[in-house]
Amino acid sequence: MKNLDSINFRDYGNMMLRLIERLFPIPRSLTGEGNRQTLRIMQESLPCAELQIFEVKSGTRAFDWEIPLEWNVQNAYILTPNGEKICDYQTNNLHLLGYSIPTECDLCFKALEPYLYTLESQPNAIPYVTSYYQERFGFCLSFNEFLRLKARFGNSQKTFHVCIQSTLTEGAMSYGEIYIKGSCKKEIVFSTYICHPQMVNNELSGIAIAFALAKILSQRDNRYSFRILFLPETIGSIYYLSRHLESLQRNCIAGFVLTCIGDNRAFSVLHSRNGNNLADRVARHVLTHYYPNSKEYSYLERGSDERQYCAPGVDLPFCTLMRSKFGTYPEYHTSLDDLSLVSAESLGESLEYVFRIVRVLELNAVYQNTILCEPQLGKRGLYPTLSTKDSINQIKDMRNLLMYCDGKKDLLEISEVCGGNGLLESQQWIAQFVAHGLLKKQQKKGKKCLKKL
Repeated sequence: MKNLDSINFRDYGNMMLRLIERLFPIPRSLTGEGNRQTLRIMQESLPCAELQIFEVKSGTRAFDWEIPLEWNVQNAYILTPNGEKICDYQTNNLHLLGYSIPTECDLCFKALEPYLYTLESQPNAIPYVTSYYQERFGFCLSFNEFLRLKARFGNSQKTFHVCIQSTLTEGAMSYGEIYIKGSCKKEIVFSTYICHPQMVNNELSGIAIAFALAKILSQRDNRYSFRILFLPETIGSIYYLSRHLESLQRNCIAGFVLTCIGDNRAFSVLHSRNGNNLADRVARHVLTHYYPNSKEYSYLERGSDERQYCAPGVDLPFCTLMRSKFGTYPEYHTSLDDLSLVSAESLGESLEYVFRIVRVLELNAVYQNTILCEPQLGKRGLYPTLSTKDSINQIKDMRNLLMYCDGKKDLLEISEVCGGNGLLESQQWIAQFVAHGLLKKQQKKGKKCLKKL
């Protein structure tokens, strides 16, 4: 089993950056050819892990929702009265209001203005705006560009030509899934989304981390099985849960939404509604021990697919892994969320964060002490042969770990009680205790996983 030291996260960072650069220009939404193209590119690049692509027909019911019409765009732009092309979809996908209906018309500026969307607080940014479930059309542009147009044409009757060559048809929603079989059926699930156009940290960082994680996991022996999902946000996770909820409730021990996880700001987690499931606990442990400047958010501040995975009646053990939380960083949902926000280094660090969580989950278990009172560690080579006043400090964490293994607390809980080193630094002690017969792993009935530490 590969450890953290054997993985060159910077090399994976370079690979992820190349993938992001390739995917960045592709238009994505809830549905459409851009989503299929994105999934096919990853499918071709993952020879070690089979990425399956699924198509769900428009109109298919999913709990209280149904799959929308498929939306594709051939072209979209506005021509000013002077013949200048603005809000060009080919230049930036964000210029077109998401799910705009096909439109061809001529409007003066005052008539056009209600269909223009800007962000006054960030005057140089193109905002990301959608209208998935109400038919309309519109364009997005920077506030400064809007002011220039208004100054030139605000009182003119000259017309702008609006052209939106889009289609809304009875098509399908696409999503991708990777399943990597481990030593047991119990599984760890990662979910990310594929529906945001030309935004790097908000969209492509989660895709890239999930992609790299699949590469790593498909080349190693895994204690647990892994399921990695690439879904359109909200409708995708709702549909998936409507078809696979019982299986997930039976097998998923921990799940994580990956979003906004590529920039170089502080690491963070958004906890589940429960706030203390296994996913919450392991994320909190990793952040506490390895990322001292990290942040934690409650479910009250939800906004991504943790809304679905942690909903009442669903109650899966999920939380959301991030760096800058969605909605809190200035570039969020604008054209400023571009390639400048990520680097090979920041992506590699984020992958390491996620992989630390995987390793802690694999290491976590319940152990039972096999000897009454303190064991004689010296004869087993586990105690300093020279006793000084510093001896107790040298082995304090090791002894605490041993003495709290009571067959009831798992290693995460013991770490929370005792403090000291993180669980990843304790794995050598656990292995030695087991090898010397001082500890035995407790197996829950029906949940046996064969791989050792």
